[in-house]
Amino acid sequence: MRIIECAERDALSVRYRTPVAKLPESMGPVYGEIAGYMAANGIPFAGPPYAMYYNMDMDDLDVEIGFPVGAPAAGEGRVKPGKLPGGRHATAAHVGSYETMAKTYDALTAFCKERGLELEERMYEEYMNSPEEVAPEKLETVIHFLVK
Repeated sequence: MRIIECAERDALSVRYRTPVAKLPESMGPVYGEIAGYMAANGIPFAGPPYAMYYNMDMDDLDVEIGFPVGAPAAGEGRVKPGKLPGGRHATAAHVGSYETMAKTYDALTAFCKERGLELEERMYEEYMNSPEEVAPEKLETVIHFLVK
């Protein structure tokens, strides 16, 4: 766990609401929709996919699914242009199944509390590899808490 300074990054994303139980089944198609738009318009990826969480209501999760891009892009339909936030981030790398990420979240929360950091409500995860390509125990996720 560490505190890093991040530059703001351009992104393309889709924001929607879903119960957390349905999040895994919705993410793949949404990533596919965004990637399809990017491919059709010659927009290159500029980093790993992410999911930004605007609340922690497990029955009505407000989530933004997207990809960083190298320059501002217009978007179309549900695919909207946006930004991944810059500034100070408290981060933790999680290796393993998504089902075991609560331990890493708890450790990062304690890390921030010990340092007296005030955090924004929204936070995001970057997915460094895919469950379609590696075993669950080899999944790599970087968690970003945004420091106020």
